Amino acid sequence: MHDTPPPSVPDFTQWPSFPFEGDLRVKQLDEPVAVEPPRKGEGLRECIACNAPDDAYIWVGERWRVRAMDRPTGLPMVLILESRSHLDLGDLPNLLAAELGVMTVRLERAIRSLDGVARVHVNRWGDGSAHLHMWFLARPYGRLQLRGTFLSLWDSILPPISESQWRENLAHVAAWLAEFGGRPLAEPPRIQWQTPSSIAAQSSAEAAAAAAEEAVSVIESAEETPLPVMENEADLPTPPGAPADAAAEDTATGKAVAETRSNRAPGDDGILGDGLDRETDRDTDGQPTGVATHPEKPAGDHDTDPATSGPDGDAAGTTAADESAGTGEGNGDTVTRDTVRG
Repeated sequence: MHDTPPPSVPDFTQWPSFPFEGDLRVKQLDEPVAVEPPRKGEGLRECIACNAPDDAYIWVGERWRVRAMDRPTGLPMVLILESRSHLDLGDLPNLLAAELGVMTVRLERAIRSLDGVARVHVNRWGDGSAHLHMWFLARPYGRLQLRGTFLSLWDSILPPISESQWRENLAHVAAWLAEFGGRPLAEPPRIQWQTPSSIAAQSSAEAAAAAAEEAVSVIESAEETPLPVMENEADLPTPPGAPADAAAEDTATGKAVAETRSNRAPGDDGILGDGLDRETDRDTDGQPTGVATHPEKPAGDHDTDPATSGPDGDAAGTTAADESAGTGEGNGDTVTRDTVRG
């Protein structure tokens, strides 16, 4: 009996956007499993998003939060939009489903307003976590080779952008979103006054440290990497030094989150979370902390959209989502895949 020959290499490996070249072969496809392993937030697995404090995010509203990777990657911006409630995409009630559309357009515009951004790719995979999270990936302007399917792969390959530019971009997006409600939590980088002789020395040291630090990108983010199939929950891997009963906890990121949101007194924001009290922030991703003080309205695309603005061009709740945003829908307490995405 002869083994079935592996399939031929598909045509897309010849596309200009495909990031690899040379001799390639297709992996042998594994047999399907009878039962898929639980995602984060399913079964006994802890939900990282539900336990993450607000200071882990760059912007927070009453029902939505936006977070970034824990350090710069190859693309100008990679952000994740999450619901506060522990719901997956198909579980959203009508209010949150309508708001998801508004928030998707709003966040896409905010990212596209950054200098050097041509397009924003919006993706949802959901194989790693049961808590709804939408990915927003910015394609650099003029980089035509990055168009299309393989942008998330290029994020792992390109050299990271500078941290100062990254933090400035985060603050810009957070300020843009705050114009419609919620609280911006990302701050721009602080100016560090130095003598000219010390600048060169520090730049060399920073470059060496950046080269030694392992890149964390969309593809490499543990939240979109499902665990291998286990016979039962007790077989889930336990981190070194952890007690035996911690086997079911989420250790994929290597940073188990023990904090929970506390002392939150949500207010009626009118539009997506304007009335939140100030909270301490962030989870395992280690995002910049602190609440920005009422930043000025960001420059960029000032086009108005009937779906998100009022008759005078202000941020008005003319959509069904915004009209219902103050109805007091409860806040539930409740990255990346190894496959090619379209």
